[in-house]
Amino acid sequence: MPLIPLKIPAGQYRNGTDLMSQGRWRDINLVRWHEDALRPVGGWRQRASVDLNGVVRSIVTWEENDGTRQISAGTYNNLYVINAIGNSTDITPAGLTAGRIDANINTAYGGGYYGSEEYGLPRADTETILPATTWSLENWGEYLLAMSSDDGKLYEWQGDVATDAALIANAPTSCTGMMVTEERFVVCFGAGGDPRKVQWSDREDNTTWTPAATNEAGDINLQTNGVILAGLRTRGQSLILTTEDAHSLTYQGPPFVKGVERVGTSCGLIAARAAASVDNGVIWMGTRGFFIYSGGNVQSIPCEVADYVFSDINKDQRSKVSCVVNSAWNEIWWFYPSADSIECNRYVAYDFVENIWITGEMDRTAGVDRGVFRYPMFIASDGTLYEHEIGYSYGASTPYAETGPISIGAGDNIMNVVELIPDEKTQGDVSATFKTRFYPNGSESEYGPFDMSNPTSVRFQGRQIRMRVEGVVADDWRVGIMRLDARQGGRR
Repeated sequence: MPLIPLKIPAGQYRNGTDLMSQGRWRDINLVRWHEDALRPVGGWRQRASVDLNGVVRSIVTWEENDGTRQISAGTYNNLYVINAIGNSTDITPAGLTAGRIDANINTAYGGGYYGSEEYGLPRADTETILPATTWSLENWGEYLLAMSSDDGKLYEWQGDVATDAALIANAPTSCTGMMVTEERFVVCFGAGGDPRKVQWSDREDNTTWTPAATNEAGDINLQTNGVILAGLRTRGQSLILTTEDAHSLTYQGPPFVKGVERVGTSCGLIAARAAASVDNGVIWMGTRGFFIYSGGNVQSIPCEVADYVFSDINKDQRSKVSCVVNSAWNEIWWFYPSADSIECNRYVAYDFVENIWITGEMDRTAGVDRGVFRYPMFIASDGTLYEHEIGYSYGASTPYAETGPISIGAGDNIMNVVELIPDEKTQGDVSATFKTRFYPNGSESEYGPFDMSNPTSVRFQGRQIRMRVEGVVADDWRVGIMRLDARQGGRR
């Protein structure tokens, strides 16, 4: 009988029911697809164990004029600078208002009036969740600009580790975030406590904020039902994202200086650090989907794992969602807390060139792409700074991928599988395990794992199977199209 090829499309599919993922990869961890081949993501190694007070929510890297490379990280109540060998210095500005490690809402037992709502159901939407504190971190030439979302003041650090970051004169207060535009305006969001106000400094002068005929400082209020969460530079303009919609901010020159246009609705950002700018445009996670703005209008990105991700996320702690670009692989990674965790412990990533989605488990709270440093760097909740995409070591984790159900027999026929013909880059880099069923809701039997040889002797039968491949060596393995030698085994 001809061999049965297991032609499984690249990418993960985990929407809807188990059967809806038939013939696709369903459950994966620490793998990606590139040029249609399944392979492990790069591993990581510890760069530094940094002594920090609290969990890092934001991180940025830059290079000073003399070539010194710096890393800055912000926690709920501190700002740090970390040098290239991992030594950290606390540069927290004097008088900084401390924020929150976790989002704060009284949803515990005893919060509210006894008997006011039905037991076992989510509470009514009458509470305000105070988000976990994040930082806006930008470079201003060789200097660092920083703003805590709970402190709301704009600070500058000029590179002297003996001096803390200092308040910038005349800058607005009670802000929620800031950015630097391509034209070198500093833009503050939620200026003066108005959650829809955008205020910018004079060009190239971050101490001039009062509009005058002799400068280009100014402000404008967005006409939106949401509140501003973030702003990002993109080609020829900036994009401002609120909890409800998206607005482009463009430089028009005097007398109005900046112009605003709404470019998307019902596309609100889930968290302040959940958007990234790449050559393709700005891509972000919303409250129930993913979106892209590439210079015209906002479009929804079809996502083959959205049901899994948004059913799994801890909605009360969604303000902790953080993303980082992994440009070497054309990916954006979002780290988020799962429903049974209050800290980021899982990820979803999108290959924006090949339109492939992947998910997995990883304790990371913030990160930064390669560029200033050779490798991407992610930081864990315990303050350990890791270099990623280097080697193939994953701590206690192992890369794997498992399919949804695959029908191997026509009609009601049972198939007896006797051999597996592997398709690997290097023989024996992965093992294979098979799980069989005779009926969709029947009990499942497991066979393996099988060490690969050509061919690999296996013995199992069923109407449908799942295949799990798992890396057994710390190497850059590949998996292509596996084939099964199966014979018809009658009916059952």
